[in-house]
Amino acid sequence: MKIKLYEIPVLEVVNGYKDSAENGVVGYGGHLNIRPAFQREFIYKDKQRDEVIRTVINNFPLNVMYWVKSDDGNFEILDGQQRTISICQYVCGDFSIDHRGFSNLTETERQQILNYPLMIYICEGTDKEKLDWFKIINIAGEQLTSQELRNAIYTGEWLTESKKYFSRTGCPAATIASEYLNGSAIRQNYLETAIRWISARDGVEIEDYMAQHQHDTNCNEIWLYFQSVINWVKATFPKYRKEMKGLEWGIYYNKYGTAKYDPKQLEIRVVELMEDDDVTKHSGIYEYLLDGNEKHLSIRAFKTKEARTAYERQKGICSKCKKHFEIENMQADHITPWSKGGKTNAENCQMLCVDCNRKKSDI
Repeated sequence: MKIKLYEIPVLEVVNGYKDSAENGVVGYGGHLNIRPAFQREFIYKDKQRDEVIRTVINNFPLNVMYWVKSDDGNFEILDGQQRTISICQYVCGDFSIDHRGFSNLTETERQQILNYPLMIYICEGTDKEKLDWFKIINIAGEQLTSQELRNAIYTGEWLTESKKYFSRTGCPAATIASEYLNGSAIRQNYLETAIRWISARDGVEIEDYMAQHQHDTNCNEIWLYFQSVINWVKATFPKYRKEMKGLEWGIYYNKYGTAKYDPKQLEIRVVELMEDDDVTKHSGIYEYLLDGNEKHLSIRAFKTKEARTAYERQKGICSKCKKHFEIENMQADHITPWSKGGKTNAENCQMLCVDCNRKKSDI
């Protein structure tokens, strides 16, 4: 990996500066991607913004910035986005400091700003080398998310097209699935979720999937897959509930998407489980109905008083091995399993030694 420190004057960075809002911000003669399209905006408070300009005006050293060089020879800012935007905005006359905008300065003052050297590390290397380096320096200020870091590496037409579907305000993914997804489109959460699901289907890591498709001319595969996931969810569980938000629907689809389910019977079971006082994790109901594993439900544990009552009733004797144990070495268990209608109450409580309870759980 090649990492080299450059001194680049403000004049060159500001050249070609253009802020297209959600469609991105560019500079450096159009060769620097200051803020990629459909990426969240980091907004400095006025005080922070003004201090950046005062640092430059006073010729004080500004913290080093980090750029990454793309395969096409252009650059993208990894760290230093807001400092760069603040400087460009000031030079372009978007705001003033102490009642003086850039145009109000003397020619000498303007030239001092334009010739101010920005200290910039530029990184070139393999995708893995750049990603590892980015993770190390992503430690201060408004940190990038894991997906924003990946986006800085795997640039190309596939990513640009994917962002149109998953990373802009009001994007198609948000339109059909915002109720089912955590996070936000602009913070790259939707895109990351979609890639995580489809890469799990293919048995690869997110980075591997992005590398494999980096130079594709479209993102049809992931968009069609994502639609299939959401359509399956809506068909399998037609009635939406807030507990469905943020679940790993793509992972469920990968495992159970070809199985046959009766949506009407599933809805009956959802209602029953939602009303069951012993089910403490309602969001786990959906995965439970797909694979039958009770652990998703976090069945309510017996109260300390209920366990003590059962222990005294049994005189400390384990119901299975019939040996005596101190209460600290025993665990409360359902006599009639919850799955067979047993309730978590005193009448259905028995005490087992740790070993017997573990063996019972492993059956």
